[in-house]
Amino acid sequence: MMRGGNRQMRRMLDKMGFDMKEIDNVLSVTIKTDKKEILLDKPTVMSMDGKDNTIFQIVADGYEEKELEVPVFSEQDIAVVCQRVKVSEEEAKNALAETNGDLARAILMLDTN
Repeated sequence: MMRGGNRQMRRMLDKMGFDMKEIDNVLSVTIKTDKKEILLDKPTVMSMDGKDNTIFQIVADGYEEKELEVPVFSEQDIAVVCQRVKVSEEEAKNALAETNGDLARAILMLDTN
């Protein structure tokens, strides 16, 4: 644990060129992946603005994980299926959903139909 807590950390971040601020009144934060969502309740969110990027620090009282019913496929996977079997984006998404995201099986399935 750091002595002096927040003040000393703020000074250290200032020396490193970061501008640290708390974002007020944040109700929730959602982290989405291709297979699940993580909902963070009543988070404390700090932003640290650097020269080239911004770092977010999130501390939450609790969280809830939900598996997505419809998986999200990457644009690259959809494009590969569309190009290989010359189908629409919607048909590619449906094939990927039917094969649980298996690219090779989706292409084979569409190619044999």
